[in-house]
Amino acid sequence: MSLNKSPHDVIIRPIVSEKSYGRIDANGQYTFEVQPTANKTEIKLAIEQVFGVKVAKINTLNLKGKTRRTRTGLGKRKDTKRAIVTLREGTIDIFTAAL
Repeated sequence: MSLNKSPHDVIIRPIVSEKSYGRIDANGQYTFEVQPTANKTEIKLAIEQVFGVKVAKINTLNLKGKTRRTRTGLGKRKDTKRAIVTLREGTIDIFTAAL
């Protein structure tokens, strides 16, 4: 990680949805929203430091924000980057962990 990035800057929030819960139950994979400029190495180090677990694999995906019609014209949601983290050992309790 670069000198001015802390692990809490890289990880923005966990994704809480039915699909992410299905991944946790079936494969032990956790989904997080991460900083758009973060790479896999930075994400791995941040997850290991914050949660104290060993990471086996990281998959990342960039999501384009949806365009929505508003009263005054068109609006756009922000683009996001997500990381799907597969753990080698340990578990993460996403509700009690402090980000």
